[in-house]
Formats: sequence, C-alpha cells, structure tokens
Amino acid sequence: MISQRRSKRKPTGGRYKKDRKKRKSELGSRPLFTKIGDKKIQIVRARGGNLKLKVVSLDFANVYDPNTKKAKKAKILSVIENKANPHFVRRNIITKGAIIETEIGKAKVTNRPSQEGTINAVLIK
Repeated sequence: MISQRRSKRKPTGGRYKKDRKKRKSELGSRPLFTKIGDKKIQIVRARGGNLKLKVVSLDFANVYDPNTKKAKKAKILSVIENKANPHFVRRNIITKGAIIETEIGKAKVTNRPSQEGTINAVLIK
C-alpha cells in the first residue's frame, strides 16, 4: 500500500516509534501515465467524496493560441520533449510541461492530465 505519511526515519537516521496504523486519508496511489490513443478516462473517488478524472489515454488536446487568443481542439501526433523524464518521450507519455506535436504545431502541456481529465496546452513557436 502506498502511503503519503512522514518518513519512518529521523534526520539522524534513527527510527521513529510507530504511534498508530495507516489512515485512509494518508492513502496514495500509483502514478498513472497518460498516453496517446483512444479516449480512456478512469474515475477515482477522492477525499470528501469528490471525483477525480484520470486520463489513461487521449488523442486530442485543447490548444490555446496566444496570437489569436482562441482555443482549438487539436489531434496529438507525438511527444517531442518531456522534462519530467527523458524516457517518457519514446513511450509517448504526457505530463505537465511536456512538449507535444499537434496538427496545428508544437504545444506545451499546462495541466496535469492524470489529475484533471483533459489535456490543455499552449501553442509555442
């Protein structure tokens, strides 16, 4: 089970005494790598009963053009660059900050697809 709790070790290297068990509120999850492909969205219950839409795969992005100040739906062709991990480029994994090739040009992803359910990007020169 993935937990997002404090470390079991002190800064000195010693161990903290276990005061209690894990709580549901501390639950983490495995990373979901968004890929290029047919639309697949996973719905996950979040804290407070909210729903989180996770994009498993998507082939279109909402691309904003700063010159015309309009957004357009564009087909994603491939991932050109990904600062999060250089190996994500060859696996065509999209994360926030990734540079993608679309049918209208290169665009930078401005949101977190595995958290928000869409891919939003801004056209770059």
